[in-house]
Amino acid sequence: MPTIEPSPSLVDRIKQLHQQINHYNHQYYVLDEPSVPDAEYDRLMVELITLEQTHPELKTLDSPSQKVGGQALKTFSQITHQVPMLSLDNVFSNDEWQAFVKRIQDRLANDKSMVICAEPKLDGLAVSLRYEQGVLVQAATRGDGSTGENITENIRTIKSIPLKLVGESGVDYPDVIEVRGEVFMPKASFEQLNETAKKKGEKAFANPRNAAAGSLRQLDSKITAKRNLAFYAYGLGFVGKLANEKTFLASSHYQRLCQVKALGLPMCPEVRLLTEPQQVQDFYQDILNKRDSLSYEIDGTVLKVDDIALQEKLGFVARAPRWAIAYKFPAQEELTTVEDVEFQVGRTGAITPVARLKPIFVGGVTVSNATLHNQDEIERLGLKIGDTVVIRRAGDVIPQIVSVVLDKRGDNTKAVVFPQNCPICDSKAAKAEGEAVLRCTAGLFCQAQRKEAIKHFSSRKAHDIDGLGDKLVEQLVDENLINTPADLFKLVEIEISTMDRMGAKSAKNLIVALEKAKNTTLAKFIYGLGIREVGEATAANLANHFCTLAAIQQASFDALQTVDDVGEIVAKNIVNFFKEEHNLAVVATLDAIMTWPDIIVKTADELPLAEQTFVLTGTLSQMGRSEAKAALQLLGAKVSGSISAKTHFLVAGEKAGSKLTKAQDLGVAVLTEDELVALLAKYSS
Repeated sequence: MPTIEPSPSLVDRIKQLHQQINHYNHQYYVLDEPSVPDAEYDRLMVELITLEQTHPELKTLDSPSQKVGGQALKTFSQITHQVPMLSLDNVFSNDEWQAFVKRIQDRLANDKSMVICAEPKLDGLAVSLRYEQGVLVQAATRGDGSTGENITENIRTIKSIPLKLVGESGVDYPDVIEVRGEVFMPKASFEQLNETAKKKGEKAFANPRNAAAGSLRQLDSKITAKRNLAFYAYGLGFVGKLANEKTFLASSHYQRLCQVKALGLPMCPEVRLLTEPQQVQDFYQDILNKRDSLSYEIDGTVLKVDDIALQEKLGFVARAPRWAIAYKFPAQEELTTVEDVEFQVGRTGAITPVARLKPIFVGGVTVSNATLHNQDEIERLGLKIGDTVVIRRAGDVIPQIVSVVLDKRGDNTKAVVFPQNCPICDSKAAKAEGEAVLRCTAGLFCQAQRKEAIKHFSSRKAHDIDGLGDKLVEQLVDENLINTPADLFKLVEIEISTMDRMGAKSAKNLIVALEKAKNTTLAKFIYGLGIREVGEATAANLANHFCTLAAIQQASFDALQTVDDVGEIVAKNIVNFFKEEHNLAVVATLDAIMTWPDIIVKTADELPLAEQTFVLTGTLSQMGRSEAKAALQLLGAKVSGSISAKTHFLVAGEKAGSKLTKAQDLGVAVLTEDELVALLAKYSS
């Protein structure tokens, strides 16, 4: 059969794959700064191996397909592995797993089902621990499979790795034994590490695997000791001789792991022995379901022929054993392109940038959108429209952009420009000082905020409209019967009675409740408008200070800050709210419908509890806490929700908890409910 010369384009593609994979290997294994997800790397490697199998004459000794990882760092001394530390090949589907099994059966000329040792595929760093006479003398990374980095001092800091094995030297273990396993960073430790880094203004790690690798490569082992790394054993390397005739090594891979565990080294509790073919798929699905609840990161399962004699018979290929495979989960990270950035308005007015992506299958679903949170996040990523990005989806978590692949940035990228007006209602958009979130200022008018604004307006602490529940509000808005809180007072019985679960009687009761809600107080009116950061206490302070709605609307930024509890941020929110014409139109309509008693400015004599701060806790049996709060405020008192050294009195009802303890510790005066009732009676008479 004549030899077919490979085309120049094929030769060039293989050279290109060499360069790309070597570059990604260097980033991943040496620098601990991967720029692409594992799935992209796997695709390139599969393509290279396929081309080399088709054209074996193009396979070279320096091909990445013949290597396991990257070179050892020169900052550490190097260690040659007595038994090579190989990598694993991957499968990504049940069909590929069955093909792997078929290859084994063909090689062994045996079609009987084999016992499989199944393990979670830990996402950490492979290491080899060498014990001599039961004492840990050396630890190394996998490196390129033949030579690794000497990380002995750092490994000694990992609490789960014993410095001395269990048992007496030469009796329960060989004179030399190399335990292979994975060093990883538990999720809780990873989150704590990144939280600390953010507080210090330092760069956060992308994932626990990078954090573990970076921790093991610290030149100062004191730093490694603070990182709370963990270890699970998954196999053995070189094993020496026993001092007596007793056989140490079991003939089962699973039993060998149990032997290692008996020596004092941890073994992953999820390791299972599978005796039936279907159990493999069941194990895979079970671990996939548990993935998010596990305390450590995994990216698949590892399946190994359990019989050691069969392992030895099957042997190895250049970079991996023939008797083991990694059955990987759907990729949680993938590469895709940002085609555009649009802006969505949430129910609280937050304007959020959303990346429109070239659809990509990741984490088991097709993803076409990802939230970008805010402008600070876009600046942190350095993102532009048209960029190639790493997208991540873990479990049910909303897809997010992890990083931008700058190597792939073209000339046609565009900057992301934030809107100056709300994309829904065209009202002014503003960002409060110290906040990263851009917000629409038309809370009462904006279509995106309608439902939430009306729910707040009718809530118990605002106008307490009995019978107007959240679901009814949603129905009324969806049917275009109400657009603003003012439209509530235009409703008629017949319209309400046609809603789900609303009959004639319920509709009539709601009309009565709406009529009752027309009589309110200025404080409740202000609170019901839903101005950002203006709660009950602030609304009451505004009402008591300015006395009229017109005065509050016209108050300047500086004048607002003279009110108790109103600082720069709250003052700015109030000013922005009453600057918006849409809001003013709704407020004017409500003002014409609703009434409240005039506020009479009281003298100091009429406010005997002025300058006094009270805190209420526990259950009050003679009056509700809201009633007690209102009564105290009428006498000039300030009612706070938290205890501090500036608190004058704590009113402790039944089952008072931690606030009572804190008040006693701070020396704050404590009143019983009876004493509160007597105090109110004294000043109200």
